Amino acid sequence: QTAAGAAARRRAYALSLTSADIFKGLGLWPQIGPHICHFQQVRLSDGDSPQVVQFWPTDLDTEAVYYGAEHGVLMAALQQAVEQSPTIHYLPSSALEGCDRNGSRALAQLITPQGERPLRAALVVAADGKQSPLRQQARISTWGWQYWQSCLTTVLEPELDHQNIAYERFWPSGPFAILPLPGRRCQIVWTAPHAEAQALLQLPEAEFMASLEQRYGPQMGQLKRLTPPAIFPVQLMQCRRYVQPRLALVGDAAHSCHPVGGQGLNMGIRDAAALAEVLIAAYQRGEDLGSLRVLGRYERWRRWENWLILGFTDILTRSFSNRLGPVVMIRRLGLRLLRQVPPLRRWALRLMTGRLGRLPYLARVGQRG
Repeated sequence: QTAAGAAARRRAYALSLTSADIFKGLGLWPQIGPHICHFQQVRLSDGDSPQVVQFWPTDLDTEAVYYGAEHGVLMAALQQAVEQSPTIHYLPSSALEGCDRNGSRALAQLITPQGERPLRAALVVAADGKQSPLRQQARISTWGWQYWQSCLTTVLEPELDHQNIAYERFWPSGPFAILPLPGRRCQIVWTAPHAEAQALLQLPEAEFMASLEQRYGPQMGQLKRLTPPAIFPVQLMQCRRYVQPRLALVGDAAHSCHPVGGQGLNMGIRDAAALAEVLIAAYQRGEDLGSLRVLGRYERWRRWENWLILGFTDILTRSFSNRLGPVVMIRRLGLRLLRQVPPLRRWALRLMTGRLGRLPYLARVGQRG
């Protein structure tokens, strides 16, 4: 994919507090913060139940609960930083032809617009997505399953202002989230069984919008669709290993989770920050950056923490999709406890925003401002 194509991708993300802190630690927040939406409230509810759990910035003494960030904004800030760095060689529009990791250095063969180019390095980092060719070449096995659901996303402009409030409502068919964006725009993340999602995708626009308005609710008036809906399958995946000699997996190459709670991108950002911290410390000690001794520190750090998020999102999905009376009673009791017990609500918010567990150095720097 070209740099221009990546930056132009029409997608938005729920950016966690810890991800924002990492961008602050990198010095990129001035290029990001003014161009994203700062959620002043997140409302969590169960289907048609009147109970609503509200998360506020005051729960963690922060400026926002979460952020709504568009892909182009994040990519523009990152690309500018990469292009201006004197120590990074940026090769956009390049493809990996092969990688040999059998020596004291890894040898990667790239196909660039100018032709073939070999690169040697102590370490290759695979950040090449769910179908990671590098992971497949390394024969690293994965564990997990496909869910019974697909996820539809689209960007809307409601008639009324969203007031920087995000919503996540759990229906038996799957969660439905409204993520506010700058202006009056919102991204919709609508999870539904495969057949239902495909049927929605095939509807004429007027019928699709009628179905969407029924699920969305009347709180923001009439809706206008700004982008055609996109669809993708939902899966849980965890690699059995994150590292091999001279290879480390990060982000979707290492794991994948249900979109509930908007955790996927944030897990990958924490992976990258943790790996960078481990490598900097190893470099300062004169260690081999591609050795299992060094890379194992990253794997032990991130693999367990990612398991926690994978399990959390799976339990949420399965419990809120269950219509059995006892399960409904238990989950609604859980929502009531979240509403009425502030320490429990703060713990849940810390988990969702990446503030449980070991924070990367960059996040700690970002928190200090």
